[in-house]
Amino acid sequence: MLRALNLKPEVCHLNEGHAAFAVLGTRPDFMDETGQPFDVALAVTRAGNLFTTHTAVDAGFDRFAPALIEQYLGGYAKKLGITLHDLLALGRRNPGDPSESFNMAYLAIRGSGAVNGVSRLHGQVSRHLFEPLFPNWPAKEIPIGYITNGVHMPTWDSAEADDLWTLACGKDRWLGTTETLEQDMRRVSDARLWQFRLDASQSFVSYVRERLSRQLAASGASPEAAEAAGYLFDPNVLTLGFARRFASYKRPNLLLHDPERLLRLLTNPQRPVQLIIAGKAHPSDFEGQALIRQWMQFIRRPEARRHVIFLSDYNMLLSENLVQGVDVWINTPRRPWEACGTSGMKVLVNGGLKSLGTRRLVGRGLHAGGWLGAGRWSGT
Repeated sequence: MLRALNLKPEVCHLNEGHAAFAVLGTRPDFMDETGQPFDVALAVTRAGNLFTTHTAVDAGFDRFAPALIEQYLGGYAKKLGITLHDLLALGRRNPGDPSESFNMAYLAIRGSGAVNGVSRLHGQVSRHLFEPLFPNWPAKEIPIGYITNGVHMPTWDSAEADDLWTLACGKDRWLGTTETLEQDMRRVSDARLWQFRLDASQSFVSYVRERLSRQLAASGASPEAAEAAGYLFDPNVLTLGFARRFASYKRPNLLLHDPERLLRLLTNPQRPVQLIIAGKAHPSDFEGQALIRQWMQFIRRPEARRHVIFLSDYNMLLSENLVQGVDVWINTPRRPWEACGTSGMKVLVNGGLKSLGTRRLVGRGLHAGGWLGAGRWSGT
């Protein structure tokens, strides 16, 4: 495609290993232009490739069976002037093991001039994950750095949030330096900020009711159940949100560690709480699917039904509404397996809060009224 558009980018950014085959795509042009063999082309063109890895667990890397690589890339290997064995070696820890699968992250590392994780801690984790590719290297010298990930604020803030921050900080507030952002934001009055959040909650609850009604109708629920969904949740109650891929290391069921205590928090007559769960499990992740079933069982309890909702078919549209509407975004990963935690950053720009740690949120804050014990959820 780039060739057809007559584009010759100097840098190719491989965002996760899914794109690793791109490192092979530039070699034929270089080889044709210079007459150099593949190994020289690989050494020269790798300087123009940058690989960013996002996963913090080895199981997150794409792997393909050798037979599949032979089926789809056997002919391409000949075009590159190398054997199938040489091609498979680029994606293997042990090139001499014919049974080892082809690891896309390994190909990306071997074909890139620079590699980075997405946070300081994730950089350390990544050096450990890829240590087998650098035998006898001191761990600190493995050439994998980090660039702390962020989010593109204009994509995730609501129109109302954009108006609010434009008035206080100007339209170019997310560009350039941020030295004056804090004092600019403080110009927004408490009353204006609170009304902004009230309006967002009202809009969000309406969206949730409509989506849940359609979800129930599509799943074969009775017309009465679908209609009743239109009255669930209260825009004046503290709303927690948990939405992400259901994987064990993300601990989506940590809130269910003590279900009776969670029920007491949700149904507190002075400070009630409502919780929205959303997300998917990988088709092959049976443990993740079991975690979703545990939530569904909890939600079916009569005393929990009006306080907890699971929204299916998680996608970017649902994510956009969640980060713009929830009051607190819950993040409960097992350290150090969360790469960067950008999901909660999207909530902050919309005036919500991101939980700073499970112990504070579940262990102390909600139960005692702590850092969440003020505002519309406590009647003050």
